[in-house]
Amino acid sequence: MFTIDLLKGRGIPIRSRPEGIAIAVATAVVPVVLGTAMFGWYVHNKVMVSINKQRAANYTAKISELSEAVRVQESLDREKAAYVHQLSEVKSNLGRYRQWSPVLAAMMEKMPDSVVLTGLEVKKSTVKKKVPRKDNPQILKDVAVPVTTLRLTVCAGTESDSNAAIKDFRDKLRSSQFLGSQLDNIVVSQELAMLDGREVMSYEIDCVFKVEL
Repeated sequence: MFTIDLLKGRGIPIRSRPEGIAIAVATAVVPVVLGTAMFGWYVHNKVMVSINKQRAANYTAKISELSEAVRVQESLDREKAAYVHQLSEVKSNLGRYRQWSPVLAAMMEKMPDSVVLTGLEVKKSTVKKKVPRKDNPQILKDVAVPVTTLRLTVCAGTESDSNAAIKDFRDKLRSSQFLGSQLDNIVVSQELAMLDGREVMSYEIDCVFKVEL
């Protein structure tokens, strides 16, 4: 086969070699691949950002709910502490006051028929006692504790009969199952008095209750 070059080598295009074709194809394809990859990465990042924003919103909502729950719990804890303190004060105050109805009922039950109750008085006083310190039980400290005394004023007939009746009354109070464990001492004093225009023996019976620390 003969080739006639009428243009004397100036018009015939250069034949493409495989290397050139590969370079040309790579030059055209690489930008497309990179662009596709970058677009895919962009879309992926955008989706992840949207998901993370939603997660952050959910976490914020949960934190807000938990914060409210924490505030409610703290408020309940403060109320509980206040109630415990108030109950402690109530318990402390109740310890200072004695229920007198059962005490008086027990005393009236033991009182002889020949004795007439003419007076009733509750006396409060304080005594110093040594008690262990809470922070160091080995060290004792002086504290003022209340002492309660119930004074009964009674009258009886003749001195000989009344003395025996009062002694029996005192012994019954000491041996009483209800009162005996509560009483620390019973002090009796006597004097002449007038009752309904006649002379009788008047007795003051001081029932001293045990100190409650």
